[in-house]
Amino acid sequence: MEWLNYHHLLYFWTVVRAGSITKASDQLRLSQPTISGQLRMLEQFFGEKLFVKSGRNLRLTDFGAVVYRYADEIFSVGRELLHTVRGRAVGDRPLRLFIGITDALPKLVAYRLIEPALRMAEPVQVVCREGKAERLVADMAVNALDIVLADSPLNPELRVRAFNHLLGECGVTFFGAPAAAGQYRRRFPQSLDGAKVILPTNNTAMRRSLDQWFEEQNIRPRIAGEFEDSALLMTFGQAGVGIFPVPSAVEADVQKQYGVRIVGRITEIRERFYAISVERRIKHPAVVAISAAARQELFN
Repeated sequence: MEWLNYHHLLYFWTVVRAGSITKASDQLRLSQPTISGQLRMLEQFFGEKLFVKSGRNLRLTDFGAVVYRYADEIFSVGRELLHTVRGRAVGDRPLRLFIGITDALPKLVAYRLIEPALRMAEPVQVVCREGKAERLVADMAVNALDIVLADSPLNPELRVRAFNHLLGECGVTFFGAPAAAGQYRRRFPQSLDGAKVILPTNNTAMRRSLDQWFEEQNIRPRIAGEFEDSALLMTFGQAGVGIFPVPSAVEADVQKQYGVRIVGRITEIRERFYAISVERRIKHPAVVAISAAARQELFN
């Protein structure tokens, strides 16, 4: 009986989904020559060409398209198997949940989203990885992650079959150190014109929304700092460096943890949070708990 080399099939499947051998090599953490060699061996096994050159790109042959459809089905079933196995605690072994957290997602929001999974009746062990959305979604596509939590939906330009699940939305609350909060609370939000503020970097959904809102309101704050890490931003805000924004859903946590005071709320800006999965319908019991708690508690 002939045995199909599923590693070779996985490399082929990843190249098609990634769009190129270069991108697939980054996802698989293998060199381009290694992947090219494995693809040639798969073609030799089938006795048919899987790709043809189209300029600088590769294009599936008709035979390659048939193989890809089978490969997609095979690895979809494989994902379901992993999720089923991971979704069952065996004996004293806890259920494990592998979570990707985009680096733009505020840390307090990430904690509040994940915390309900830790309150489940059966024990849950979370394994969290932080990074760029593109990298995390690529890892999820090869079953290294169960879910990705993000502050924006999946970029449609990414050639990865995944689904956006809206967990909820909220407004934006501005905070300041106690001495400054009272001063800027009066006449808010016009009081922000000329005020020292610290903001998220412009690769975040919140920053893009804030820039647009400032323009519409004809408000020109003095930007004293920009931070990619939300915890670092709030630490600088706590020290009085500037007024700073956070999602309103975690304003009570921010007050308690950092001892800052509310300056004002902006309801016109809507912060949205997503769970991104390779499943159209979420099945992992811990992710189901996260989704339900987000909608019923955090963003209700």
